[in-house]
Order: sequence, then structure tokens, then C-alpha cells
Amino acid sequence: MSKVAVITGGAQGIGKALGERLGKDGFHIVISDMNIDLANKTVEAFKNNSIDAIAVQGDISKQDDQFHVVDQAVKQFGSVDVFINNAGIDQVEAVEDITPNNLEKIFNVNVFGTVYGIQAATKQMKKQENGGKIINACSIAGKTAFQLLGAYSATKFAVRGLTQVASQELAQFNITVNAYCPGIVGTDMWDRIDAGMVDYKGQKPGEAWQEQVDNIPLKRSQTPEDVAKLVSYLASEDANYMTGQAINIDGGIEVH
Repeated sequence: MSKVAVITGGAQGIGKALGERLGKDGFHIVISDMNIDLANKTVEAFKNNSIDAIAVQGDISKQDDQFHVVDQAVKQFGSVDVFINNAGIDQVEAVEDITPNNLEKIFNVNVFGTVYGIQAATKQMKKQENGGKIINACSIAGKTAFQLLGAYSATKFAVRGLTQVASQELAQFNITVNAYCPGIVGTDMWDRIDAGMVDYKGQKPGEAWQEQVDNIPLKRSQTPEDVAKLVSYLASEDANYMTGQAINIDGGIEVH
């Protein structure tokens, strides 16, 4: 019987690439996303490529929504074998400029949302004979500092800590918990960072991005598909003995 993978924020970007790869690996795919129209379009594209998938509207910062997507996955496919806390947001601003509203918003999504995802997945996986795998989106910003990403970095350090604690607490139920830590991915986030550097450092548009790419030992920016290859491993039986890890997939930027 095919296994089932739930992916939050799966309608586009890295989340969509995760769904494509795991679908090709034989998983049924459940996409949770706030933008249900875009999620439905992604599901349609998946089905055109012979990937069995459904879309569920959900806001990860709401605990009930995280439990709802698990319920829908079980209703449609019978289990949740892999739950990927992929959805998240970024903020680009100096530490001295972070507002209470912005700090609350990013922690509600990136940290609270991860906690709620772990809780929802755990409730279902404890019922299953074979347990399951929880995979969290961390970042190299959860291991080292990047200017203008103070709040974002704080949330990703928190995700790394949650990953380690949850892995210890859930091992007895045959549930593993790991995280993937991407580097410089060509997404809207880095467009915003680049724009922020124009004001913060006086750089020209595109300079901050190119500076980061030039510092990558492999000398190219990262694609969502690069991330998906690592997550494919973490979701597979080959990773059954791995838990509590936050693994870099960044072209060699962070080597500590």
C-alpha cells in the first residue's frame, strides 16, 4: 500500500518540489496551503503527472487547521506516514527595527505552526503500527547569523530545538523527527533580502544576491529540487535510524 505524505505550504516553491519528488517516490500527497486556488492548481498538475494528491486549505498558525489536514489525509488515504512542516514566512529587517506585531506574526507561523504540526502528526502516528516520520523546515539561518534576518533566524533556531526534543520524546512510538536546512534558494525571500540590503548596506539591486551566490563553494544558487532530494531520503525507509538531526543542504556554505 502506498504511503501518505502531508506537506504544509505545498502549493508552490520548495513545498511544491517536495510534493513532486515524493509523488514520484510513490507517496499519496496531501497539500495544505492557505491559498486553496493555487493548491488546487498544483494538485491538478500533480495528477497530470500520475501523482495521487488532494488539497486542503489550512493556516498552520491555527492548531485546529493542522489537526484538520491530518483528519482529511486519513479520511482520503487511510494514514499519515510523513508529515512535513514546510510552510513558513520570512522577515527582512534589522533587529533594532523589529516591531512587536512582526515578531508575533513570524513566531506564530514558524514556531507555533511547527509545534501544531508535530502535535497533529503525532496524534495520528501513535495510532499506526509503523509510527511515522515528521520532517521540519529549518534553515542554515537556524545555525548561523545573517544580517537582517534576526527574527527569522530566531524562529529557525527554535525549530531546530523543537526537532531535537520531539525526536527524543517520540522515539518510543517509532516516530522519527528530522529537519532540512536549505541555503540560498532562488525564491521571493531572497528578492526581499536583496531589496533590504539596498537600504541597509547601500548596495545596488542584485548585489546582495550575487554576493551570497559567490560565497557558495559549489558556485551556484540552490533550487527547490535540491532540497527535495534530501527530503526524499528523510521520508524513505533508508532514514529509519536517523532522528533528531537538522541536515544542511546548502552547497557547502555552513560547515560547522
